[in-house]
Amino acid sequence: MGSKRKSVFSLPPGDGQKKTKYDNFHVTKLSPSAENQQGNNNDFALLRTLLQDIIKNNVSLKSRAVATNADVLTAATELDAALHRAEGSISPTASRLKDATPPLQASNGRVDPFLPQIPPILDSILESAVFTHPGVSNNNAATYDRLEVLGDAYIELISTKLIWNKFQDIPSGRISQIRELLVKNETLSDYATRYGLDRKASVPPDYLKQPRRWVKTKADIFEAYVAAVVLSDPTNGYHVAEEWLTQLWLPKIEQLGQPKSSLHAKESLAKKIMGKGIKLNYVDERSPAQRGRGVQTYFIGVYLTGWGWNHKHLGSGQGSNKAIAGDEAAQNALLNESLIDEIIEAKKSHISKA
Repeated sequence: MGSKRKSVFSLPPGDGQKKTKYDNFHVTKLSPSAENQQGNNNDFALLRTLLQDIIKNNVSLKSRAVATNADVLTAATELDAALHRAEGSISPTASRLKDATPPLQASNGRVDPFLPQIPPILDSILESAVFTHPGVSNNNAATYDRLEVLGDAYIELISTKLIWNKFQDIPSGRISQIRELLVKNETLSDYATRYGLDRKASVPPDYLKQPRRWVKTKADIFEAYVAAVVLSDPTNGYHVAEEWLTQLWLPKIEQLGQPKSSLHAKESLAKKIMGKGIKLNYVDERSPAQRGRGVQTYFIGVYLTGWGWNHKHLGSGQGSNKAIAGDEAAQNALLNESLIDEIIEAKKSHISKA
């Protein structure tokens, strides 16, 4: 009765020697200058660190010593979300600085240069929900609980459409196999880590100690992010998300190589139109495009000399190496049936005369 309970919002005491992560916490007056703005941003970060520690401590607290545990948790969660929405918007200078830099960073603190820039979520409430685990809030509308279900559906649709357009002659089973590589939890979790989404999330602390659950959680956050991008921009959101995910997935698809059903297009084209003295030349139509670390896109065209034609363009293709690009060029040539039929007739005519 005589002892006074310590406030859960009190800063941890120092030992006179060791500094804590809160030692530099201070309150500064808002200023339009960039220098003062940096100080304000540091204050936001320190205050959010304190709040997130309170959230984690209260979520894991087993004792009933703190009777208002649930109320404290709710208050801290809501204040943390409010500060998250306020970050970067406390002055026009901060807004400009935010627009001038990528919105998220990789988990090592650096922007991953090998990923397309992640689109922003235009609704602050949705953005807050994306990074709030259902285990730290009783309000489903304030967590990613529902968003990740919708995001999962968008990801399935966009990935299926991408594979459908990229590989037009593969069976449905192969489409499902490739799609699984793009949308499985391990893939989406890796993207969440590389974009730094995991660093912004408020989750129960025990999740970090359970690798499988943490992978699933990060994948859910990524799915929720996709849904929030779409919902926050009713006019262009879906198009923005589709364009982003397409750029994100293309390198992975190209690493798979062309499906077996289209690996022999060069042979098929040669059988149809080749003959004695006839040349099919596969040439670079332009310089390779750099797509990331050690990943390039090659552009190859196939040209016919013979049967009355001189360096006749038959088709063009592109791929992660020259073999794939050349095979796609041959496949596109075969799709030009009227031209191929004309060449075959010229071949037959020449052979009959000979």
